[in-house]
Amino acid sequence: MLRHRDFVLLWSGQTVSEVGSQISVLALPLVAVVVLGADAWQVGLLTAAGTSAYLLVSLPAGAVVDRVRKRPLMLGCDLGLLAVIGSVPVAHALGVLTLGQLYAVAFAAGVLSVFFSVAYQSYLPVLLEQGQLMDGNGKIAATQSAAQIAGPGVGAGLVAAVGAAAAMAADAVSFALSAVSLGAIRGRERKPAGAAGVVGAAGAAGAAGAVAATTLRAQIAEGLRHVVRDPILRNSVAFNGTANFFVVMVETLGPVFLVRSLHVPPGLVGLLMALGAVGGVAGGVAAKSLARGVGSARVSWLAMTLFSLPGLLIPLAGHGGRAVLYGVGWSAWTFSAVVANISLTSYRQASCPPGMIGRVSAAARWINWGTLPLGGLAGGALAGAVGVRATLWIATVGGCCSGLWLFFSPLRGMRDIPLGRWSLSLGRDGAVT
Repeated sequence: MLRHRDFVLLWSGQTVSEVGSQISVLALPLVAVVVLGADAWQVGLLTAAGTSAYLLVSLPAGAVVDRVRKRPLMLGCDLGLLAVIGSVPVAHALGVLTLGQLYAVAFAAGVLSVFFSVAYQSYLPVLLEQGQLMDGNGKIAATQSAAQIAGPGVGAGLVAAVGAAAAMAADAVSFALSAVSLGAIRGRERKPAGAAGVVGAAGAAGAAGAVAATTLRAQIAEGLRHVVRDPILRNSVAFNGTANFFVVMVETLGPVFLVRSLHVPPGLVGLLMALGAVGGVAGGVAAKSLARGVGSARVSWLAMTLFSLPGLLIPLAGHGGRAVLYGVGWSAWTFSAVVANISLTSYRQASCPPGMIGRVSAAARWINWGTLPLGGLAGGALAGAVGVRATLWIATVGGCCSGLWLFFSPLRGMRDIPLGRWSLSLGRDGAVT
C-alpha cells in the first residue's frame, strides 16, 4: 500500500486536511465561547448548523457523486472550504465577526464536507482492489485519529499564541494542500454513464429537468432500499446514528464543560482532547489484528458493548488532575468506534454494486450523521434544563448502549463479516474496471 502512489497522495492530502479540520473543531466553538461569549444553547445551535448538512444534503450528494468524476468534485470542495473557513480569521481581523457568520460558515463547511466525504469514500474503491480495502480503510482511520491528536494539539498552541479565530487560518491552508495532492494523482477515472444527467438536472428546463429530478429521486430511493434491505448495513447505520447522537452531545458540551465548569485554560483544552484521540490511533492500528484474531464481526459488537464502557469516566472529570478523566473516557470511545467502523465500512464498500456505491454511502451517511444536528440541539437544550454534567451522564450512558444494535444483529452469529461480492478497481492503464 505504501508503494501505491495514488493512494499515498490521496491519503497524505486527506491527512493534512484532517489535521486542519481538527484545529477548527477546537477553535470554532472556542471562538463562540471565548471571543463572542456564547452560552451552551448557542454552542448547540452552532453544532447543529455545522452538522445539519448531513441530514439535508447527504442523499442528493450520493446521487450526484455517482454521476460525476469524484476527483474534480473533491477538488472543488477543497477550494470552497479554503474560502469559507478562511473568512473567519479575516472577519475577526476586521472586527466584524458575529455569531451569525459562524453559523453560516459552519453550515457551508458542512455542505462542502458532505460532498467531499461521500466522493472520498466512493473514490477509494476506484483506487484500490477489494483485498486492499480493509488495509486502506485501516490506514485512513489511523491517520484520521492521529489527526485528532495532532490537530487539537497544534490548535491549542495556535489558540494560545494567536487566538482561536486566527488559528482557523491553518485549517484553510490545509484544504489548499489537500487540493494540491488530489491534483497530482495520475490514475484516470472514467466518466460515469449518468454524468450528463447532472448537467440536465442543474440547467435544463421543462420536461428534461423534470425527468432528471425524477431520476435523481429514484436513485436516492434505490440507495436507501439497499441499506434497509441488507440486515448488516441496516443495523450498522442504526448503531452509528444512535452513537453519533450521543457523541455529538459530548463534543458540543466538551468545550463549555472544560472551560466554564472545570476552568481549564483554552490553550489546554486542545491538549486534553488530543489525549482522548490516542484511542482512535490505537484502534486504527489494532483493528486488522483484532479482526484476524477475534473475527471482524465479533470485534465490531464487542468494541461497542465492552471496550466503550470507560467512556463513563467523561462526566466524572473534575478540577485539577481529575480533568484527565475526560481524555481517558474519550480515548476509550474513539478506540471502540474506530475498531467497529473499519469492519463495517469495509463491508459496505465491498458488498455494494459498483454503480451504486455513492448512493449507498450517502444513504448510510444520511442515517449515520443525520442525527448529529439533533444531538447538538438536544445537548444544548438539556444542558440548560438539567446542567452540563448531568447531560454528559445521559450522553455517555446512551453512547455506551449504542453497540446493542450490533449485538442484536446477524453479526452476533458470525465470526467474520462477509466481503467480496463486487469488485471495482483501476486497471493497468488507469481506467475503471
